Amino acid sequence: MSTSSPRRRRGRRLLGAALALVLASALTPAVASTANAASAVAAVPSAPAAAAAPAIAAAAAVSGPAAIVGTQSNRCLDVIGNVQTVGAGMNIYDCNSQANQAFTYTTAGELTLYNGTRCLDVVGQSTVSPAGVQIYGCNGGTNQKWKINANGTITGVQSGLCLDVKGAATANSTLVTLYTCNGGANQKWKTTLGTVDTQAPTVPGSPRVANLTCESVDFAWNASTDNVGVAFYDVYHDGQLMKSVPATSLSTTLTVVGGVTWGLYVNARDAAGNVSQASTTVKISPPNCQTDTTPPTAPSALTARASGTTVTLTWTAATDNLGVRAYDIYRNAVKVGSITGTATVTPATTFVDSALAAATSYQYYVVARDGQANVSPKSNTVMITTGTGCAQSVCGVTQIGTDTDIPWGLATLPDGSILYTRRDAQDIVLLNPTTGAKTTVGTVPNVQGTDGEGGLMGLAIAPDFASTHWLYIMHTSPSDNRIVRIKLENNALVLSSEQVLLSGILRNKFHDGGRLRFGPDGKLYATTGDAQFGDNAQNLQSLNGKVLRLNPDGSVPSDNPFGNYVYSYGHRNPQGIAFDSQGRLWEQEFGNSVMDETNLIVKGGNYGWPACEGTSGACGTAGYIAPKNTYLTSDGSCAGIAIVRDVLYVACERGTRLYREVISGSSLTNVQIFFAGTYGRLRTVEPAPDGGLWLTTSNEGDKDSIANNSNEKLLHVTLGG
Repeated sequence: MSTSSPRRRRGRRLLGAALALVLASALTPAVASTANAASAVAAVPSAPAAAAAPAIAAAAAVSGPAAIVGTQSNRCLDVIGNVQTVGAGMNIYDCNSQANQAFTYTTAGELTLYNGTRCLDVVGQSTVSPAGVQIYGCNGGTNQKWKINANGTITGVQSGLCLDVKGAATANSTLVTLYTCNGGANQKWKTTLGTVDTQAPTVPGSPRVANLTCESVDFAWNASTDNVGVAFYDVYHDGQLMKSVPATSLSTTLTVVGGVTWGLYVNARDAAGNVSQASTTVKISPPNCQTDTTPPTAPSALTARASGTTVTLTWTAATDNLGVRAYDIYRNAVKVGSITGTATVTPATTFVDSALAAATSYQYYVVARDGQANVSPKSNTVMITTGTGCAQSVCGVTQIGTDTDIPWGLATLPDGSILYTRRDAQDIVLLNPTTGAKTTVGTVPNVQGTDGEGGLMGLAIAPDFASTHWLYIMHTSPSDNRIVRIKLENNALVLSSEQVLLSGILRNKFHDGGRLRFGPDGKLYATTGDAQFGDNAQNLQSLNGKVLRLNPDGSVPSDNPFGNYVYSYGHRNPQGIAFDSQGRLWEQEFGNSVMDETNLIVKGGNYGWPACEGTSGACGTAGYIAPKNTYLTSDGSCAGIAIVRDVLYVACERGTRLYREVISGSSLTNVQIFFAGTYGRLRTVEPAPDGGLWLTTSNEGDKDSIANNSNEKLLHVTLGG
């Protein structure tokens, strides 16, 4: 072939490619670990338009042009036929220094050819193995972004699949596709293109605000630095993304809500998707847009109905010149709960007071509040007597302990005592739930907070704890989030036994995930946040924005769906996981600003973030799995879940409530709300040995890394039928 003219060479190669396609369709694929026999995918346009692809200006080059050479074949990645036609496929061919083998790697992660007019592109934006690859007009799509990895693989950013020589063949004109990464030699490439940028920018400095009004504020910061270059700054309040601005901007004007306190901070991001740690937080308290000294009218027509030891209150809504924001419920003149709304959603006029004493009389009244904390007169007072016994779902609450730090992970030992992690204090406490006696069993080494929600988080006890004494712990370190195991013997951590099972999970101020749970299959499941960069959640080579699955020794289970630790993906900041009686995994996830969600996790499932939040955005798009229940973020921000007798219990922070939801088939039904405002922010809920629940609060010091600045409760909830 080396002596053929370019014209004859192109003709032979097109014929060879066509013959390969015919043979691929005629043969039955055989399964092999390193040689995929996926059926060939014909090259078709990537976008809905059938003919020409719209092109955009190419990103700046990192390096190139240069060849990409298959390690196994020593042949070059090559555009079939040496054409620039949109939809032309890719194969391997003798390296010849022609333009169809000369790739440039851009700052946007594109692999371009022909002076940047064509990009290496995934056919149909497919994320399912096998997928075709082709050339297409550069359009900035995620299916045109690639990572050149240190292990020699080249992966699609959108799919996480590896660039793969079909069938592990080495002959000229062998097709190249995308396939599940499997470590095969046919997925290894050599190139002189620039190495992958894995270095994150430095932390933006000196965040500051000016010109604060009831509607806006100017937010500014000092520039970050990066080895290649900062591309964007992402501005957040309290873990919620507000806007992204280009690196040329070191300030922006933000829309705020009068009367609502926020914590502002900024992250820097480079073109490769590396995100800095967050800046320090700047607290703002915008004034209300108009002075309001008029309180709401009193709620009226308050009635009470008792059913066993539960009382249900209803009343007629109060009115206000600007709007009622909340109702506070008083039992025997002590506030026991709140029903809250927003500027656009009025609060409900029903409250359920559960877990009361049997055959006992109680007095209730309700007051209304507006957005500027003006309080109405009291409603009428009602008296009600509970029944002689509990006939409801929730029958009693007992305080079993308090703590000056934030209880985060919690697990029950075989003897019925409790172990729980203290997030900011970085130690583990043993609690006797009967006597309230507490013992600190040790401080976990190498833990560091994030000035936000990182620190000492998830805790799980080995299924064979009685013989192995292993505790499994997830925590933030100075460089990452990680999963370790340490033995507990004689009520003390044996620090010399520590083993790091999994490291390299990206950390940030918020979105660190952190829950651990052993499944009925004996595997360890872990939730990870997106580390404040949504694209991590869709990258199957990233550990972030995922539910992970590990063997107890930290190795990758052989039946995991992608050949790595990833079990499901497309998650923003999941924290709750629990298994039902059928062995199915349920997950609870924080939304950004629209919806939180409860998901039924399936192996290899994509739950849509960042394109999808709850049922909004692209959630109806094929390939994304819809949640089983959603919650307004004002009613949710739910952090923990537990399943008892196939009933799901969801502990919510901002919503200050516990949801009870019956699992019926694959649906959640008969949703009830308990403890709305009674105990404040609820973080962790776990099954108790007696068929009840352990429940913890997270009311103070929740968004910092300061130890012992909290005042939290540990509760036992007695459940009924």
